Amino acid sequence: MQFSRRLSRFGDEIFASLNERKLALEKEGRRIFNMSIGTPDFQTPAHIRQALTESALDPESWKYSLRDLPELKQAVADYYLSRYGVSISPDQVMSCYGTQEGVGHLCLALCDEGDTVLLPDPCYPVFKAGVLLSGADCAWYPLDREHGFVPCLEEIPEETAEKAKLMIVSLPANPVGSIAPAGFYDRLAAWGKAHNVIIVHDNAYSDIIFEGEGGSFLAAPGALESGVEFFSLSKSFNVTGARISFLIGRKDVVDAVWKLRSQIDFGMFIPIQKAAIAALRGPREQVRQQCDKYRARRDALCGGCRRIGWDIPDARGSMFVWAPLPGGRTDSMAFCMELMEKASVLCTPGASFGPHGEGYVRFALVLDEKGIADAVESIRRSGILNC
Repeated sequence: MQFSRRLSRFGDEIFASLNERKLALEKEGRRIFNMSIGTPDFQTPAHIRQALTESALDPESWKYSLRDLPELKQAVADYYLSRYGVSISPDQVMSCYGTQEGVGHLCLALCDEGDTVLLPDPCYPVFKAGVLLSGADCAWYPLDREHGFVPCLEEIPEETAEKAKLMIVSLPANPVGSIAPAGFYDRLAAWGKAHNVIIVHDNAYSDIIFEGEGGSFLAAPGALESGVEFFSLSKSFNVTGARISFLIGRKDVVDAVWKLRSQIDFGMFIPIQKAAIAALRGPREQVRQQCDKYRARRDALCGGCRRIGWDIPDARGSMFVWAPLPGGRTDSMAFCMELMEKASVLCTPGASFGPHGEGYVRFALVLDEKGIADAVESIRRSGILNC
């Protein structure tokens, strides 16, 4: 059987060996402090679960949905106005089965072979996967410590900027934990307009920000003409398994992605749409309290590691911590294996997020403060920082 040549664009799963060793250690009775995958451990709010349950009991909910419910699109528009101060119309909104699916469809809808897409390095791997699926070329812009892990627009070569069709940006950023400084979205929208580049902003973590309050790229002047934003309920409302995300913004882009998706999909399951409406229209106090808990976890991990001799800077947003390798190490995959073997702590190698990720590892804040404190103590006892 000759499979599609596009499969050759993707490398092997680098986490297989880590997971295999984790399972082996667990069989030996070892407790593994797993902070590798960003799946929230908080409960989904009761009113969201209730809305899904009630809808699922309605026989009409089990038919093809064929479209986004008008009340869902309106709920997104109302949320953006009250949460971000952004006025959008319902026809500038479409649902996605998570941003991961949304990025893939967006790249397929907007890009052809030979087009260029600007991507952050390091970045969430699905950004690269979406570009490769479309046959477009990746052009990387670095996120480095010198610039606070924020895109430096001035350092993007003019030739690359003029050639690019899209630019994907994600702030607060996975994996590096940076946030957008004041005025950055304004400059980003103006840069996109000046170079005729569509800005695609992934806004998954705007409710997990530890300094001030997260915002939206679409609030910048001209942003609704310059690009679109992916808005996810997954991390804010702990509905990761339901895969609820939205593409919002420039109407011709939203229409193009919907046209593509409508060829292969019949629309989001009605009970999930009802759950999304409940989340968007429900109370937000739990979201704010959850952010405080993530901040406490960040402090437990970063502060705890600094006390035992590992200088990890505080993440400023997202549910991730970006940690430089200790002791002059340079191989993030080798260090992940060493950390698991010696300290029973599992994290993600920075190299898996792009070339500029080498020299770092990513921790997901998915253990409570006690679990994180235990993990830090396990690192201290292992002596790994003295090697």
